[in-house]
This record gives sequence, C-alpha cells and structure tokens, in this order.
Amino acid sequence: MAILKVARLGHPVLRMKAQPVPMDQLRTPAVQRLIDDMIDTMHEYDGAGLAGNQVHELAQIAVIEVEANPRYPDAISIPLTVVINPAVIALTDEMEEGWEGCLSVPDMRGMVPRYTAVRLEYHDREGNRQEVDAKDFFARVIQHETDHLNGIVYVDRMRDLRTLSHIAEWNKHWLGIREQND
Repeated sequence: MAILKVARLGHPVLRMKAQPVPMDQLRTPAVQRLIDDMIDTMHEYDGAGLAGNQVHELAQIAVIEVEANPRYPDAISIPLTVVINPAVIALTDEMEEGWEGCLSVPDMRGMVPRYTAVRLEYHDREGNRQEVDAKDFFARVIQHETDHLNGIVYVDRMRDLRTLSHIAEWNKHWLGIREQND
C-alpha cells in the first residue's frame, strides 16, 4: 500500500466537488487500491476520516475510522467505514458547536456547528447499499468528510473565526473549554 500526499488548505482540489463513482468501476483494482491507500494514509496521519479530494482524487470516496486514535483520545470507537457516493440527511434540527481539526488544515482547530444526528446513505466498497444513523462525534465526522466531497472545508462553516487556533495554543488556552462543554 501507499501513503498518499494530502492536499492542504489553499490547494484548488479541496474546493472542487467530487464526482460519483460509477458502480461498474467500484470493484476495479484501481479503485480498490485507492481505497486501501486512503485507509493507510488516514492511519499514518491519525485521521478520523479522509475524503477523496484530500488525496487529489475527485471521486466520492471517504474512509472513516476511530480506534484508539491519539488525536481523539476520548472519542467513541468508530469501525472502519468505506463510504462511496454518500448522501447525508439531518435527523434533527439541533446543532452543536464542537472542535474540529483536519489533515488538510494541519496543526489547527476551530469550533464548527454540526447537526447532532444524521443518516448516512452510501455504498460500501463492494457496492452494497448501506444506511447508518449516527449521533454526536460519528455524526460530526460524517458531515466533515462529506463536506470535503462537496468542496467545503471546516473553516467555511465556522461561525466565529476567533476560535481558529494553532494546536499548541489550543492545548494551552482552549482545551479546558472543550472539556467543560463535553
């Protein structure tokens, strides 16, 4: 497998909308290799998820997983989920502000409002139709990754850019605020 280059904020690919993956191409060696490489890349950089745009591929593919992740030590476990051609439906009007980071915006954090519960409809890597209802952190990760596939980066959703912080400063000045809100 290969570790792919992750696009950083400012690269035009992050602002482009990914295209649906044709179902007849999903099980080709090239697409399956891309999925495997995306998983390896997400693991290499301790990401909770990774979208096609982030690795310079305009394909509606995202991978999500949180298992003993040092970037998210208090997060619930999320099993490896390969998401192809997703649709996200809010299950509530309730939104919650929460801290987010991104492999494409390295060493930064910011407060982002997200729906607290969503339904994710997608195809898995075998082409099977799947549906999952997610809450809280899992719902946040789903929305973050599907935003990438639509050319949206988390900073676009921030209501107050004063919370945008370098990780070292976030650890010193904001971390306690996060814990008070958990």
